[in-house]
Amino acid sequence: MLRLRKVRGTRVPVVREDASWTPVTAAQQGIWVLEQIDRLRPSYLLPTVLEFAGAVRHEVLRAAVEHVFGRHPSLRSRFRLNHALRRVEYCAEGTAPEVGLIDFERDGWPRKELGRMVEALCYSPFDLAAEPPARAEVLKVDGECTLLVLTVHHIAFDGWSRRLVVDEIATVYRAWCAGAEPGLPPAPHPAEVLRPAPAEDVAEQVAAVVQRLRGAPTDIALPYDHPPEDPDLSLVGSSAETVLPADVTERVLAAATAEGATVFMAGVALLAATLARTTEQRDFLFAVVWPGRDDPEAAGVVGMFGSTLVLRMTVDERTTWRELLRQSRAASTAAFVDADAPLPDVAAELAPGRDVARTPLTSVLVNLAEVPEVPLFASGLTVRYRPLEPQYSKFDLALFVRLCDDARLELLLDHPAPLFRPATVAGLLTALRASAAALARSVEETVLAEEPNPVFDPADPAARRALVRSVWCEVLDTGDVGDDVSFFDAGGDSLRLVILVEKLSQVSGRPLRTTDLFRAGTVRGQAELIAAPAGQAPAGATPGSRERLLGALRANSADHDS
Repeated sequence: MLRLRKVRGTRVPVVREDASWTPVTAAQQGIWVLEQIDRLRPSYLLPTVLEFAGAVRHEVLRAAVEHVFGRHPSLRSRFRLNHALRRVEYCAEGTAPEVGLIDFERDGWPRKELGRMVEALCYSPFDLAAEPPARAEVLKVDGECTLLVLTVHHIAFDGWSRRLVVDEIATVYRAWCAGAEPGLPPAPHPAEVLRPAPAEDVAEQVAAVVQRLRGAPTDIALPYDHPPEDPDLSLVGSSAETVLPADVTERVLAAATAEGATVFMAGVALLAATLARTTEQRDFLFAVVWPGRDDPEAAGVVGMFGSTLVLRMTVDERTTWRELLRQSRAASTAAFVDADAPLPDVAAELAPGRDVARTPLTSVLVNLAEVPEVPLFASGLTVRYRPLEPQYSKFDLALFVRLCDDARLELLLDHPAPLFRPATVAGLLTALRASAAALARSVEETVLAEEPNPVFDPADPAARRALVRSVWCEVLDTGDVGDDVSFFDAGGDSLRLVILVEKLSQVSGRPLRTTDLFRAGTVRGQAELIAAPAGQAPAGATPGSRERLLGALRANSADHDS
C-alpha cells in the first residue's frame, strides 16, 4: 500500500458579482462550442512539459510559475454563455491558477506512476465556468530529474503565448534565485489590444473569402483506414516524418525562393501535388493557423489571438511545378490578407450542414512546425521540452514543415491514430518525397506528368521493399540503394542502424529490434519483417480537477499495490 498524504486542496474560484464580462472572439467561441463535445475536449488543451536535469530550487520554481500565472488576465479568466445576448463571454477577475509541488519520494509516489500522472495533468479537462483555464505542477522525480507540467486551455492561450509564459517563468526563476526582482513589463488584458475590425470590413472580407473558396469540395479524398465520421473516433494522435535529402531540399527551396514562396508555401504546394498525384481529386482546401500577432502591441500579450484560415489549391493536367508554387504564394497571401474573416461565418456560407464535431470546411492542416527555444533558467541547469505522450490531433491529417538544423527539409504528418495504419502514412510520406524529387528535377514539368504513387499496401512485397528502400535512402542520405546490398556495405554504421530501427518501426507499426535488422541486413530481408499488422493506439486521459486528479491516481496506484 502507498503511504497517503493529504493533498493541498484547490482554492474555490471567485468572480465578483459586479465583474466586467468581455465577449470572446469568433475563434474562441468556436472552441467553446467544441468544448461541449466530450471526445474533443483533450484536443483543445495546450500542454507543455519541461524536463530539468540538475539542482532545481523547487519551491522557487513553483512560486515563479504561480507568479507568472497570476500576472496574466487571460489565465485568471472564467467563461460563460450569456443566454440573453447569445454570446460567450469571459471575465478576467477570477482567482489565479494554483501551482502544486509533488516530491515523489517525500509524498510516496512510485516512479512508475510518473507517466500516468503527466498524462492526467496534460489532458484532464477544465471546468471553464468555475476554474481558471490553466494548471501547473512541479514534479520532483528524484535528485537529478524535475518536470514542470503546464497545461492551458486553447480558449485562453495559443502557441505564441506558450513561449511568452515559459520565457517569463525562466526570467522570474533566474531573478529570484539571484535575490533580485525580475522587472517584467505590465500584463495587459487581451481586450486592450485585441480590437475587432469594423463590422463592414469583416463582412467584406467574409464575402471575398467565400468567393475564393466557393465550389471547392469540403472533404479531401484521403486514404482512410477507418471512417472519420465515426462519432466514437479517438483523437489520440500518431505521427511520422521524413527528411528530404540535402540536394533535393536545396533545389526545392531554390525553386520556391525564385517564385517568392516561403518554406510554408513550398509545403502547401508539395501537399497539393501529392494528393493530386495519388487521388482523382484536383481541388483542395487546406487550413492554416494564423498567429494574429501582426499588431506590435499584441506581441507581448498572453491570450488567444490565433485563428484558422483556409486557402485553396487546384491542379490540372497543364499545371507545372513553377505555376503551383506561384499559386501557393498567391493563395497563402490572400488568406493572410483576409485573416479577420471569421471561419465560422465563412463555413456557414459554404458548408452550413457540416457536422459540428468535424473541423470547418477542411479536414487537412498545413503549418510550419513550431520548434521553441528553451530559455536559460540557471547556469548548470539543463532544460528541454519533453515530448508529449500521447498527443491529440484535431485534423484528420496535418502536415508540419520545418528546416532542420542541417538545413534539410522535414515533413511531418500528424493524425488521429485510428484513421490511418502506419503503412498508409508511410505511403503518403513516400509520395511526398517523390513529389519533392519531381519538383527538384524541373519546375517546368507538369505536376501530373508522372504516374501516381500508389498508397503502400503491406500485402504487396514490392510495396514493402519500396517502403524499406525509401527509409534506407533517408537514413543513409542517398538517392537509391539496391534490394540485396547489405546495410553496412551501403554506408550504414551502428548509429544509423539504431535510427533505421526506430524509423522502420514507426512507419510499419511493428516493433522491431536492432538484432532483427542486423540479421536481415538487406532491403529485401527487412521488407519481410514488416508484414505484421500495426499495433494499438494508447488510451486517452481521465478528466478531473487537481484534487480529484491526484486522488484518482493515488487510489489507482493503491489498488495496483494491494
